[in-house]
Amino acid sequence: MSDFEKLGVFYLGRPYDLATKSAKPGLLLYDSKDLVTHAVCVGMTGSGKTGLCIGLLEEAAIDNVPAIIIDPKGDIANLLLTFPDLRGSDFLPWINPVDAKKKALTPEAFAEKEATKWKAGLEAWGQDGARIAKLREAAEFLVYTPGSTAGLPVSILQSFAVPSPKILEDAELLGDRVGITATSLLNLVGQDADPLQSPEHILLANVLKTSWEAGQDLTLSSLIQRIQTPPFSKLGVMDLESVFSSKDRFALAMRFNNLLGAPGFSAWLEGQPMDIDQMLHSPTGKPRIAIFSIAHLNDTERMFFVSLLLTQMVSWMRSQSGTTSLRALFYMDEVFGFFPPIKNPPSKAPMLTMLKQARAYGLGVVLATQNPVDLDYKGLGNTGTWFIGRLQTERDMARVLDGLEGAAANSQGNFNRQKMEQMISGLGNRVFLMNNVHDDGPEIFETRWALSYLRGPLTRTQIKTLMDPVKAAQSGSAASSPSAKILAAASQSSAGTPSKDGTTHPPVLPPDIRQHFVPIRGARPAGALLIYHPRLYGAASVHYQETKTKLDEVRDVQALVVMTTGAVPVQWDQAEPLDIPPADLNTRPADGAQFGELPGAASPAKFFKGWEKDFE
Repeated sequence: MSDFEKLGVFYLGRPYDLATKSAKPGLLLYDSKDLVTHAVCVGMTGSGKTGLCIGLLEEAAIDNVPAIIIDPKGDIANLLLTFPDLRGSDFLPWINPVDAKKKALTPEAFAEKEATKWKAGLEAWGQDGARIAKLREAAEFLVYTPGSTAGLPVSILQSFAVPSPKILEDAELLGDRVGITATSLLNLVGQDADPLQSPEHILLANVLKTSWEAGQDLTLSSLIQRIQTPPFSKLGVMDLESVFSSKDRFALAMRFNNLLGAPGFSAWLEGQPMDIDQMLHSPTGKPRIAIFSIAHLNDTERMFFVSLLLTQMVSWMRSQSGTTSLRALFYMDEVFGFFPPIKNPPSKAPMLTMLKQARAYGLGVVLATQNPVDLDYKGLGNTGTWFIGRLQTERDMARVLDGLEGAAANSQGNFNRQKMEQMISGLGNRVFLMNNVHDDGPEIFETRWALSYLRGPLTRTQIKTLMDPVKAAQSGSAASSPSAKILAAASQSSAGTPSKDGTTHPPVLPPDIRQHFVPIRGARPAGALLIYHPRLYGAASVHYQETKTKLDEVRDVQALVVMTTGAVPVQWDQAEPLDIPPADLNTRPADGAQFGELPGAASPAKFFKGWEKDFE
């Protein structure tokens, strides 16, 4: 066994002498348990930051430590490019053809050259193809692509499900979960809402909280319906209509309805639920390295997804028992914009919660960035390990030194700012300063050669090539697994897969038009699909009076009429009588129901006035 193949230590490189610009004897072995106090890695483009972090994740996988990874640029998916045989043909599909042209080489010749370079690089660091094979066997490497089917799709519906009992029983945790979810949803529809002042945020937060406390899971469809008809009549001490009118609620519901109907949005509702346990371990217990590639998303979608994933991480963390060992890793490759020093995007609160509390649950948090100015260093005050590479500007240097000084103060350690600045200024490519509060002082080291082929960001097409065999294998195992069938059926039900006759969400009507649902009479057969078809409902009290016969009677009349797409959409003379008074109609649909298509004539509110007169 090599000196670095020891459980509980990560082989990151070897000591380096800045004065002689050469490596020192020995190895840089990092105690994995130190990661429970978290780490931050900063360095400019070309510093070797990605190589260092991929090396750290490789070591975690070899030690059977699972990881949740957010990959905003597509670099970390390189973890799947592992070739134990180190053959040129293995590298060929993944080389950059432009690089081959620059060197006047055919793709095949360039691939052979890359394979030779990788083999030599590994040997120089005491590694070989056998260690690559060990990495591949140690964990499952998966790439998820939220909002896309290129990789493994992810369903966001889990984020609207009732939180765990631990969350529900803790008012502060529940408030955080509600607030972050509401803010993320509103950001997705272009609403930058103040949690304390915005009626939209207050309404949405109350809908989420009321539903969850009642034990009711939500989907976007049911959320739209509850925005229009909330399950409460007051917000605070004021009447709902005074705080947020039905007209404004209709406008908000329409924004979410447009989102739900947008081309491509269905991809957000398909795939594996955002279940952290399932993403960290396979059904057989094998650790997983779950990479969430979000390079294809726009900024709003990125913030939405990252905030939801972080919220799920906090919920999972809270459900774990306490431990002093490293149970799992959370890594984000570029945290720029998600953890700023001044603003409070929805991603910041759950990230702060993890940095403050994850240690007790054995969850290590590692954050990386090439923009050190945009970090909340107060929030990073308790971070135990700092990996610092080459920096680009004096401003970057000043911010990093401030962060190190704050970390030293929190750990009651000594800090020599001038000496630290001198060391950082002398760093070169793949040379880092490690400041670990668990060690006696900072250490300079050169990063080892990565086991994975670092070819740069992967495209969606390349991710699809990597994940298609995984999808096929998962599909096959699901077909043969009873538990998987049950999970798939439950997922399909929660996602609300539409039948050919219906959609999964109730129609959005103008605020002046009340929407009701005919109650189900009798027991609903097991497995039956319930579809509500739109009808116009009329109710009136008819007073019959005749002096001669002394008739004086009031009769209640109710009728249903089909709305058509013809020239005369509503014909009351073809209505069917209905023995259900208005008070007996439901204001909410039954769970799991679907909805027939609403004719276009039902959208303008002005038409209903005419139909009302016709009924009279």
